[in-house]
Amino acid sequence: MKIALIGTRGVPANYGGFETCAEEIAVGLVEKGHDVTAYCRFGNAPGNPSEYKGVKLRYCKHWDSKVTGTFSHTFNCLRDARKQKFDVLMIFNAANAPLLLIPRLRGEKIALNVDGLEWRRKKWGWFAKKYYKFAEWVSTKVAHRIISDSRAIQAYYETKFKTPTTFIAYGGNIEGSVKPEILKEYGLESGEFFLQASRLEPENHADYTVRAFEKVKTNKKLVIAGGANWDSPFIKKIKETKDPRIQFLGPVYTPGHIRELHCHCYAYVHGNEVGGTNPALLKAMGYGNCVLSLNVDFNAEVLAGAGVLWDKNDDALAEQMRWVLDHPEEVAKKRKMAVERIRQAYRWDMITNDHERLFKNIVSGHYKSHPEND
Repeated sequence: MKIALIGTRGVPANYGGFETCAEEIAVGLVEKGHDVTAYCRFGNAPGNPSEYKGVKLRYCKHWDSKVTGTFSHTFNCLRDARKQKFDVLMIFNAANAPLLLIPRLRGEKIALNVDGLEWRRKKWGWFAKKYYKFAEWVSTKVAHRIISDSRAIQAYYETKFKTPTTFIAYGGNIEGSVKPEILKEYGLESGEFFLQASRLEPENHADYTVRAFEKVKTNKKLVIAGGANWDSPFIKKIKETKDPRIQFLGPVYTPGHIRELHCHCYAYVHGNEVGGTNPALLKAMGYGNCVLSLNVDFNAEVLAGAGVLWDKNDDALAEQMRWVLDHPEEVAKKRKMAVERIRQAYRWDMITNDHERLFKNIVSGHYKSHPEND
């Protein structure tokens, strides 16, 4: 099959979850013999290479802003893709759905990964929230098949729009420490810190993590890695903490560094509330972390008991932090359970196979059957 991946910043993955998903399935599909093109933004990789591990890379312009970046890039990619005669277009992000009306009318085959419930993010104003809700509805009209990356998102589309979707989870990798000496660059010791690593946006609740940790008596540190791609008053607020044990690293992009932070933390705090299967959570599990996760449907589904859940308040998280500090033997058990959970349900080779099967059904016209047959 000739497949296009559209709606991310590009391959190789240098930004977030969608980019990692695009890279993993693109490379995997190439290895299975398919002709795969990933559409990229200029500057995604140094020199704008034309190929990556057998994946063809094509570049289109975009208007660089928080609101128009994704929309304008996808628009230009779809214009270019029309000339390439792809068998199927794999589109990421429900926000792109209104752009798919014309390709659908032209008979192009479309799979759309809608991601999570973007309208719940606090960074968006009222107009953006309205737009995202509208785009969700449009996605049910223009895609030949919607991909939901969690059962909770699948249930949402079934209940709200009476639209069945194909469940294909996000994937994860199982990895261990390679260069533990990297910790010295941050003044850290193995097992002597809690870690939270995600974009510092309100719905990821690093503020809860800070306030909870301030209440816990321990000599361990709290390390927070991440930032935001916009001027964030939220980040300024949480950095006002007076607790000397709390260390803010900012975005950590140096290759291998985030791996070592994960592999050597005592426990990982996951506060993400919005979305489906969250990449940061799977990454933490794949590194063998004992995860303290906010108790929402999406996270509980992924962990399936291979972690510790906390309700959304400072005291609840502080209590779970104390519990893991007092029960190191349970921490060791949760680490093993997390890795096994990735091995059984979230390996990228399984995710790639699921996408290949779906694409074949769309191309052959079998997408009209129930999505559980994909």
